[in-house]
Amino acid sequence: MKYVKATAILPKGLLSEIQKYVQGETIYIPKQENSHQKWGSKSGSRQRISERNAAIKQAFQRGYTIDQLASEYYLAVETIKKIVYKK
Repeated sequence: MKYVKATAILPKGLLSEIQKYVQGETIYIPKQENSHQKWGSKSGSRQRISERNAAIKQAFQRGYTIDQLASEYYLAVETIKKIVYKK
């Protein structure tokens, strides 16, 4: 998260109003609800994990054991079970 100086982006009237509540402190202003993105959607991580999980399911259907998949993908056995048994 980068910091932006309030005087550089906020109108004077709004800045004065905010200063009634807080001065010289760092505050976090969250995004609006409708602009939130799911985790990993911006970086592509969500897509890569979905593709990995699909490959794990296919390998399991082809006969690979859960232990083999855990070793190959460096995941816990319980994680592999969650992936292959999820509907």
